[in-house]
Amino acid sequence: MGEHISFVGLDVHKATIAVCVAEAGRDGEVRFVGEIPNDPVALDRLAARLGRGGRALRFVYEAGPCGYGVYRHLRSRGHECVVVART
Repeated sequence: MGEHISFVGLDVHKATIAVCVAEAGRDGEVRFVGEIPNDPVALDRLAARLGRGGRALRFVYEAGPCGYGVYRHLRSRGHECVVVART
């Protein structure tokens, strides 16, 4: 059986992060999860909730000035996180 992966899209702003997820992998339906505060505790809670049952998480966000701390935090917790260019 293959690994269950959720792809998590983050729209990172100074105070908040909008979150979408595709739970059926790259071809899965994308749904809006909501907004969370842009802080490490909220990111940890999000990862725990979305990763229940041992589901692997792959985070992605658009490069910008507010996301580098998010990237470093997620990587320090062992999550894959990809930064994509706007163009």
